[in-house]
Amino acid sequence: MADEISRAEPANVANRKADIETLEHIRTGDQEMAFPTARSMEPAHRVAVEKSLKKKLDLRCGLFVLIYIMNYLDRNNMAAARLRGLQTDLKLNNQEYSTCLSILYVGYILMQIPSNMFINRIQRPSLYIACAMLLWGLISTLSGNATGFGSMVTIRFFLGFIEAAFLPGALLLLSKWYTRKELTTRNAILFCGNLISNAFSALIGAGVLSNMQGVLGHSAWRWLFWIEGTITMTVAISAAFILPDLPHNSRGFTAEELEVAQLRMIEDVGEADEDSSGQGIFDGLIMALKDVKIYLMMITFAAYVVGLSFNAFFVSRPILQFEASSLNQRQPTLTGTLGFDYVPTLLMSSPPWLFSCIVSLINAWHSDRTGEKFWHITGPICVGIVGFIISMSTLNTAGRYVALFLQASSYAGFIVFYSWISSSFPRPPAKRAVAIAMINAFSQLGNIAGSYVWDLDDNGYRKSYGIVTAMFGITIIGCFAFRVILSNLNKQIEEGERAWETQPDVAAHTAQKEHVEHDEALKMMKGFRYLI
Repeated sequence: MADEISRAEPANVANRKADIETLEHIRTGDQEMAFPTARSMEPAHRVAVEKSLKKKLDLRCGLFVLIYIMNYLDRNNMAAARLRGLQTDLKLNNQEYSTCLSILYVGYILMQIPSNMFINRIQRPSLYIACAMLLWGLISTLSGNATGFGSMVTIRFFLGFIEAAFLPGALLLLSKWYTRKELTTRNAILFCGNLISNAFSALIGAGVLSNMQGVLGHSAWRWLFWIEGTITMTVAISAAFILPDLPHNSRGFTAEELEVAQLRMIEDVGEADEDSSGQGIFDGLIMALKDVKIYLMMITFAAYVVGLSFNAFFVSRPILQFEASSLNQRQPTLTGTLGFDYVPTLLMSSPPWLFSCIVSLINAWHSDRTGEKFWHITGPICVGIVGFIISMSTLNTAGRYVALFLQASSYAGFIVFYSWISSSFPRPPAKRAVAIAMINAFSQLGNIAGSYVWDLDDNGYRKSYGIVTAMFGITIIGCFAFRVILSNLNKQIEEGERAWETQPDVAAHTAQKEHVEHDEALKMMKGFRYLI
């Protein structure tokens, strides 16, 4: 091992010199202006640079919220399109319609791991995400040109296949810029896109479907796909210029800010956020497959998603009442069980999700502030369980509506869970990329199972509520088991049982990368603890 490090030194030294020259000097006119390295900055100057860095980064990553809104709308607009004649025009029976809905998750699950493995190895992830968005916007638009079951099922498969690049890729990119104690809040802002789309997707669908029927001789449901797909492609073009890339090569930041960005991540974990030079394409996948913790997270998260499946039934599956009678398939939903007409039902479905947004942001901020994960996940879950119990126990309108707020607030823990994934598998990035994708992909099975849970309609969904309550219970147990595992690992680190004898090359590599002595690198690494 020592020989390997020794042989690598000349190249590393040359690279370091080039990096230092790039980071410490920029030209202004005829003069060369020197910047000190991040380590030697005055504390006040370091704070100012870091504040500027995060301000720029937050503004640019804010576009992820809009991208997530469009991702969700393009994925779920088929249910709304059905209300204005999609199923009739395409001559789909119920089984074919259900297949068109579920086939999306097949492509979505298949592509997540390969996509994240790829995005971890490229230098311009902003372009990759923008191109993926442009492509799925085009595919979504083509849904408006479908002529039958064959064309629609093909379009839906490839829509899921391409959309799979976004969420795991966005989570990975955020984890490359934000420290473990900043990531939860940023994830919460990202997931506000999902919650906002839950709040307003029905209203958007209602507006298009109510006003575009027969325009230019086309059905309103076709216009829904065309309009939303066009908006997606427009946002995709802007994403190529706005989204950041990596902390060492992103445009729009000063040399000082990029240097501080890289140092922040090293200080957070004690190790450079990069894969080893000799690491193969599939090494991250192999490391992830060998880690038992990932399988525990996969099962726990899937159970969580089943528990959150009530979100798909907040508004009636025929959302618009004017089509319900012709389809003769109207099913009551969670807001529908309150007994109000179409417009009040739509309006009443939004406040719980807006409330969930606020709760999620507060919960995420406090999780980052304290560095605690378990209670910030299980706390909102317990609140959701109370909402489930209320819904099972009464048909009182006010009581059931209050219960919907409690149920929606359980999403706050869901967001913290995502940041727990990133912070629990911090290095190497190749393994973190696969871990995020594996856990998220497996959790989509919960969406498929959840659709069957809510087919058990019996006087207010009592059996359905019983099932999702049990799923939340399994989630709490899984989170507790994961917390115990991480606590034991922290104890082993403290006691030196795994010390650094098992990985001496990591300390050596960090010392080379950061131009510090071996002992100082070792001290940095020993400061790492898993967040629990």
